[in-house]
Amino acid sequence: MSRLRKKKNTGVGADDRAEVSRPRMSRRTFIGSAAGGVALVALGGAVWQRRSLGAERGALTAYRSPTCECCGKWIAHMRASGFEVNVRDVPDATEAKRNLGVPAELYSCHTSQVDAYVFEGHVPADLVARVLRERPEIRGLAVPGMPQSAPGMDIGHERYEVLSFTREGNVAVYAVRM
Repeated sequence: MSRLRKKKNTGVGADDRAEVSRPRMSRRTFIGSAAGGVALVALGGAVWQRRSLGAERGALTAYRSPTCECCGKWIAHMRASGFEVNVRDVPDATEAKRNLGVPAELYSCHTSQVDAYVFEGHVPADLVARVLRERPEIRGLAVPGMPQSAPGMDIGHERYEVLSFTREGNVAVYAVRM
């Protein structure tokens, strides 16, 4: 059957051009296409949300020992949350901690910096994003030691504190996590 159909001549000024008939879309095809489109939009939104945590700020620079597995897992956590991370492998991160103003009692295994803020240890990505969004008058956040349930450790359900610190050395609880 031909897909071209001649229009019927209806008199003076009638157009004799051929008209193309278009096949109709079945209900099943329409619903499948619509569902696929909705899924694509939802997936795109989730990816955008994940990437947007760190996208509004510069890259995070992380100073860590190249042999530390938990540091690598924390960096993977930050990247999965949308942060760009530049890794600086150093034999000892103590110099970076001192230069960036981290109080000695808050030291952990790795130190990172983005913009004017310092993040010591296994600080969760959402709290880093919150600091970068809200811009509080602190020097940074720290998770002293290596709590088992912190990002990058991921081996327990231990309660731990995320502490804020200032240039003057003031320390306060910023958040409590499990």
